[in-house]
Amino acid sequence: MIEIRLETAFIKLDALLKFANLVSSGGEAKIRIAAGEVKVNGEVCLQRGKKLRPGDRVSLDSETVCIQ
Repeated sequence: MIEIRLETAFIKLDALLKFANLVSSGGEAKIRIAAGEVKVNGEVCLQRGKKLRPGDRVSLDSETVCIQ
């Protein structure tokens, strides 16, 4: 599990995937989100601009990111 500490109120889903190195580019993030490969708090999320806040968990493949 990867833990990310936010310095702001939120981070958008596509930006988090890039920041945590789960994808190599914004384009890849867009494609993987649209394909339903990303889960937020255990549910598939198709909104690449979804605002994530502390306590949220994002999963892609076998990696999980927890926002602190």
